[in-house]
Amino acid sequence: MKKIAQVLGVAALLLPAALTAQQIRLQGAESELIAGPESPSQRAQWLDSIQQWRLHEKDRLQYSGSEYNRKELSWVSTTFMYAQIMAHDRYLYDPVNREYTVGRFLDDLEKRYGGLDAVLIWPTYPNIGIDNRNQFDLVADLPGGKEAVKQMIRDFHQRGVRVFFPIMIWDHGTRKITIPMAAALTEEMKELGADGLNGDTMNGVTFDFKEAYTRMGYPLVLQPEIHIGDLKMVAWNTMSWGYYWLKWGSPAFGYVPGVSLYKWLEPRHQVHVTDRWSVNKTDDLQSAFFNGIGYNTWENIWGIWNQLPERYAAVIRRIRMIYRQFPEVWSSEQWEPHILVMQPGVFASAFPGKAATLYTFINRDSVARNGLQITLAAKRGWRYYDVWNGIELHPVKEQGNVTLRFNMEAYGYGAVAVLPDTVTGKSFGAFLDRIRQESRVPLSGLSADSKPLMQRLTPVATTTKPVQAPEGMILIPAAKEYRFESHGVMIEGNELPNAIGVQYPWEAHPQRDHQHTLAIPAFYIDRYPVTNQQFKQFMDATRYRPADDHNFLKDWQQGTYPAGWEQRPVTWVSIEDARAYAAWAGKRLPHEWEWQYAAQGNDKRLYPWGMTADSSRIPPADTSRERNPPPFVNAYPAGASPFGVMALTGHVWQWTDEYTDAHTRSAVLKGGSYYHPQTSYWYFPQAQQLTQYGKYLLLSPGMDRAGTLGFRCVADY
Repeated sequence: MKKIAQVLGVAALLLPAALTAQQIRLQGAESELIAGPESPSQRAQWLDSIQQWRLHEKDRLQYSGSEYNRKELSWVSTTFMYAQIMAHDRYLYDPVNREYTVGRFLDDLEKRYGGLDAVLIWPTYPNIGIDNRNQFDLVADLPGGKEAVKQMIRDFHQRGVRVFFPIMIWDHGTRKITIPMAAALTEEMKELGADGLNGDTMNGVTFDFKEAYTRMGYPLVLQPEIHIGDLKMVAWNTMSWGYYWLKWGSPAFGYVPGVSLYKWLEPRHQVHVTDRWSVNKTDDLQSAFFNGIGYNTWENIWGIWNQLPERYAAVIRRIRMIYRQFPEVWSSEQWEPHILVMQPGVFASAFPGKAATLYTFINRDSVARNGLQITLAAKRGWRYYDVWNGIELHPVKEQGNVTLRFNMEAYGYGAVAVLPDTVTGKSFGAFLDRIRQESRVPLSGLSADSKPLMQRLTPVATTTKPVQAPEGMILIPAAKEYRFESHGVMIEGNELPNAIGVQYPWEAHPQRDHQHTLAIPAFYIDRYPVTNQQFKQFMDATRYRPADDHNFLKDWQQGTYPAGWEQRPVTWVSIEDARAYAAWAGKRLPHEWEWQYAAQGNDKRLYPWGMTADSSRIPPADTSRERNPPPFVNAYPAGASPFGVMALTGHVWQWTDEYTDAHTRSAVLKGGSYYHPQTSYWYFPQAQQLTQYGKYLLLSPGMDRAGTLGFRCVADY
């Protein structure tokens, strides 16, 4: 998933004709690609080499293909378009009406690029680790609980879309589970009715997962994120991600396309080419089409939106139409890559089927390649169609061969279907009509640009000026010129510098690093975070009960906090709960820059007490898997800010601002927390320096509430 270049060591598998099958095997186990022939004259030897390698590997592995033969998994080879999606996506869940909107989500994708065959729903990273909820807890915390998730999955199934969930194989620092992860996840997928598991950061989903689904009688599609480290695992990893090729220096796809190793070994294996951060999708889509494999249309990347530009959306739409029109040919045992063609810079593959043979072409050059493209053996009674443009071809016949002529634009695509008259009919004619409509505008006439979604700060109403200083609050003097500097601690996203983090009101686009000089009027701020005792007063006075009360005050019992917890900060409150308390108290939540100014003053210090970290001024880190209760708010007076504000860093995360775009809601959290789950780099990162913030994805109040997340209030002066 993350920083794959450091883990993969991906290089193309070079297969000179002189290599023995044994030598080929040793190189093949470490790669996802077989490099193509060095020249057309070497193609025959090259093809013989990789065919012999395949025979040798299947014999060495005692390969049976039994999982691919399962009727329950027959859909694998025709699952072409796939997307990782965030459970938090506003197109998927409507927080106002509190319902999943699968129809709206899929309608949008069908309109833009033709739709999907499978989704990977992601409810965990990057929020996991803010407290000790594990990957199972976060699925259970999805809006409406497991019953609503089951219905959401049924809604996807009704639209012909399969559903995957992730394996957080690295999640060993949060709440401990009592049975092995493989068994627990398989049980969960069976309960939910899901179809597969994606192994996050895994070099092949391990055999214990296959054993678990066999034992439970519930076959799952297993799909590792990273390359399959041992080819024997292809037997039960029936899908994989093509998370590889050009972007990390592979020589095989710089110009000459490589052959998908796993698909060559097992043609029914489905690969989904994946490159989430790229804007230019040409290399990835050409590689997919050349190999007859799928594509991952991932756009919502941990709440960062990288929309498919119109040009590549059009390519995906057309590829999917062709794939679905001829579904059986792409897993043909007889497919041949790098068949001979007539134009320089053009590469092609043949996919023979029972009723038709498909040829896919890609143009790797920046100039159009028009005219004669390929010579094929003539077949009596067969017809030839340019199915990339939706027209019948009329070949030149000579000496038992036919030569086909058609056009391919720069960095473009082509596809030829060869089929007998008996196969054509009204449905095929309708398919050609749709393709013709798609081809009316050349790809070069469509935009290849991607722009970040603009975000909006959720408005915060001013409060009534108090007659006197409110109890428990400190007056923060006005600052005529406060140099506000803040940096997001999100683990990923540097690949899209203009689309990460949040967008403050004075900024042109979202970003991670922010600097701005602004005037801040005087205001009051709570000396301490709101405590359990104070929140109980609010509850007694208002009888407040949120509509979504899942996880609300989760550590309270029978309507009150545990004995002795009066001065611990209240947690398990959503941003909506915090706003409700603030409104009752005549206050509001602080803007991030107000919180930071109250903590920092105007001297750019990194901690409330100065420039240097000091562990004696904050609570010790809790690294347990069960998570201890939050420290008392008044326990570390030496951690005070220049204005006397307490418990700012290392206690509990604190709500500030909320930002929204068309697909994502997120909140800026300040202060870090006392809880530090261990064993993985991928848990929600700390932000204990005053100039740091955490971007916390919002889904629903029940999901958003956390055991380490509280708040403090401000009032206007």
